Amino acid sequence: MAKNIAEQIVEMLENANVKRIYAVTGDSLNHLNIAVKKSSIEWIHVRHEEVGAYAAAAEAELDGFAVCAGSCGPGHVHLINGVYEAHKSHVPMLVIASTIPSNEMGMDYFQETNTIKLFDDCSYYNQMITRPEQVQRTLQTAIQHAISKKGVAVIGLPGDVSELDAEEATTSSQIFKTNPVIRPSDEELNQLADLINDSKKVTIYCGIGAEKSNVEVVQLAKYLKAPVGYSFRGKMSIQPNNPNEVGLTGLLGLPSAYHAMHEADLVLLLGTDFPYEKFMPVKNKIVQIDESPERLGRRAKLELGLTGDVKETIKALLPLLKEKTDINFLNQQLEFYGKVKEHQLTYVKEFGTEDNIQPEFVAHTLDQLAKNDAIFTVDTGMCCVWGARFITGTGERKMLGSFNHGSMANAMPMAIGASLAYPGRQVIAMCGDGGLSMLLGDMATIFQYKLPVKLIVFNNRSLGMVKLEMEVGGMPDNETDMINPDFAMIAQAMGYPGKNVHKPEEVVGAITECLNHDGPYLLNIFTNPNALALPPKIEFEQVIGMTKSMAQLMLGGKMEEALDTVKSNYKHIRELL
Repeated sequence: MAKNIAEQIVEMLENANVKRIYAVTGDSLNHLNIAVKKSSIEWIHVRHEEVGAYAAAAEAELDGFAVCAGSCGPGHVHLINGVYEAHKSHVPMLVIASTIPSNEMGMDYFQETNTIKLFDDCSYYNQMITRPEQVQRTLQTAIQHAISKKGVAVIGLPGDVSELDAEEATTSSQIFKTNPVIRPSDEELNQLADLINDSKKVTIYCGIGAEKSNVEVVQLAKYLKAPVGYSFRGKMSIQPNNPNEVGLTGLLGLPSAYHAMHEADLVLLLGTDFPYEKFMPVKNKIVQIDESPERLGRRAKLELGLTGDVKETIKALLPLLKEKTDINFLNQQLEFYGKVKEHQLTYVKEFGTEDNIQPEFVAHTLDQLAKNDAIFTVDTGMCCVWGARFITGTGERKMLGSFNHGSMANAMPMAIGASLAYPGRQVIAMCGDGGLSMLLGDMATIFQYKLPVKLIVFNNRSLGMVKLEMEVGGMPDNETDMINPDFAMIAQAMGYPGKNVHKPEEVVGAITECLNHDGPYLLNIFTNPNALALPPKIEFEQVIGMTKSMAQLMLGGKMEEALDTVKSNYKHIRELL
């Protein structure tokens, strides 16, 4: 019996080493679903397509490629947020957007959406399959785009087309995962070497593009006596075994990295598309090296912009450099970083009080008790801050988040994808109460697939980051408070243990019990809602904004809340000003 198009697609996905498809089945997806059932690929039945897209994005970041699917209009729209996440994070993902019968297109049919228009802004390839002879060429091209360009590819698949008899194409059906060596030309490398050799104080700043270059970055830093800062996405790979590291900068960062970048004569930006222009120095020379030339110069004024893989570029550059001997600049930055880390421990040592546990203490404890190869996922907002500042890179750990798209609710879905891809690894989701609430239903998916995910809820009863944004803008926070359900009871209703943690002295034991449990577990920790995350350099306008908001709270009769905020953060503010 001839195979149909759905079976042909699944066969090609098997040959591309796809292990699972994240989707909610239904109508136009049903033929694909049945084809998957007869294959080695697992259909992961999520409760919401957005969760499936996030889970696939996590798997793609860890393993290099993943697939999700959605049926007809609502399924497509539900996918879109997670698809944006994957595309903006530059991870290779295929989206199968099954859709209405082809003869009904353009007729305002039930659940009709235009997949080409819908996914156009969040994909490198986006095409509709309408004929059998297109299938192999279109799917092969889609996957080739996703892997080679590092982003999303979308194929639209009408339900009636998926059941047609398959036809063999005359073009290639295999996937080519190439690994070219890309580095600047010899002339460009000589220019860069001259700049470095002529500069007394050099700072290196690395992003996710330097992920596979830890050894080379450390070697270069030692040779140049240069401090090394990094972006949030670069932390897990650049921090380990790096004696010259001075932390990260940006909205979630530390004063030390900011200081090292601004005090240098020359800053080397390696594999980073760091988005915050305000944190970039403007008075010193900057060189950017990136594998994508279109990114050069869009974040800072450059002295030199070069295209190349960070590892290969450093290997070619090192023989052209003169080793620096003056260690004063490096020692100054490392000394400052030491003080910053001491200050960070202020809230680790001061645990907080009942129902006001310091989140820094929770994150630090989690860091100490988690395994060396744990995979962390962090919700956007305050959980990102605690993850950025307190989870230590070991060289084996990974940290996933919505770092570019900045969406809420990503931590739990990403933990699903990470746990399915790496069933033997400890997977810890650092969830905000707001984020977890948003996609609460897929806690059931964790139980359905018996995933040993650990959900650590930083329950501050508010949208903490939004509250901070409003306060530094001089506004009293409004409608940021959350009246939450009992998350521990919800976990128990879903089929796995859940525990509430109200007192600081319960934290260590509760986290230990959670991490040692064989299976999923939720810890609902009541953290201090007035713990604020302040950026590494506080602008005068932010201080004025905070002052205004505190005054408005007091004038509005909320004296107790204003005083709690000041008391919770006065040391932190004093140290950063």
